[in-house]
Amino acid sequence: MNHPIIELLSRALDARAGLFDERHETAFRLFNGFTEGQPQLAVDLYARTLVLHDYSEISIMQGQGQGQEGQSAVAAAEQFYQSRLPWISAALLKSRQSANPEDRTGRLVTGSSPTHKVRENGIWYAVDLTMNRDAGLYLDTRNLRAWELSNLAGARVLNTFAYTGSLGVAAKAAGASRVVHLDLNRTFLNVAKTSYTLNGFPIVKSDFLTGDFWSRIGGLIRNRELFDCVLLDPPFFAATKKGVVDMEKNYARLINKVRPLIAHGGRLIAVNNAVYVSGAEYLKTLEALCEDGYLTIEELIPVAEDFAGYPTTRVEREMIDPAPFNHSTKIAILRVRRKDAKTA
Repeated sequence: MNHPIIELLSRALDARAGLFDERHETAFRLFNGFTEGQPQLAVDLYARTLVLHDYSEISIMQGQGQGQEGQSAVAAAEQFYQSRLPWISAALLKSRQSANPEDRTGRLVTGSSPTHKVRENGIWYAVDLTMNRDAGLYLDTRNLRAWELSNLAGARVLNTFAYTGSLGVAAKAAGASRVVHLDLNRTFLNVAKTSYTLNGFPIVKSDFLTGDFWSRIGGLIRNRELFDCVLLDPPFFAATKKGVVDMEKNYARLINKVRPLIAHGGRLIAVNNAVYVSGAEYLKTLEALCEDGYLTIEELIPVAEDFAGYPTTRVEREMIDPAPFNHSTKIAILRVRRKDAKTA
């Protein structure tokens, strides 16, 4: 294997040597090409399944040019990992720019079946690696899930834009007294229920809410529901008849929408993963919301280095400076005060 990407992959793999678990049940990013030297490729590990994300543009000229280069890098990467990690039982290729939905969600290139669960910090998470263009468990929020395990015991938690529910599962594992998951898609929430089953958590059907964010939040407010923690990790863009989610233009509106649901002294976990929103710009948005004195920035949670890239492996900067965050996935913990503190 003489492909120039091999040296980059090898350096990245060596930097992550301490992340492998003996039973090969965990999940993390093996290679972040955007910062580690090959922006057409990212590689994740989910237990014994390798997930290759090919971001190259598929050329209409029979794969020539950039598309051909990307395909060559993917093939070299697959061979490299199969050689260095012989216990890998399946490899999945996601062609992120393909016009074919099946190529985007992933095709098996090695093995007969991808893994269906991973273990992180002792907690099982169900995954369906071909259900969507991503892999169903966001690895960039692993540090946030670890934070939850240490901070949400006994809390009432609302997990908005829950997707497959991983942030809510972490809250439940932390000992939260109640976790409500909200998502527009019932199929995604069924994955969260499978995670509950894997961990032996009881499933309360009424705590898995399917529906439009704007309508459901409005209903919770009218019912005077209160939570000690609200998780706000929305998609980059989404639109329904009730409202628009736009991480670049109206993130403050999302925060203001959920603020009435947070009890006095509670927390709002605000995640913005918009690549084109700089860290300084996002922080400015949060600071503006804090000017009334009822929100305070308590902590910034960094993205794990395997996902962001290590000092010894990074050769590229991100397109937009994420500082004071370390990645375009920008995670902030906000503390909430209420005017009606006596009743909250």
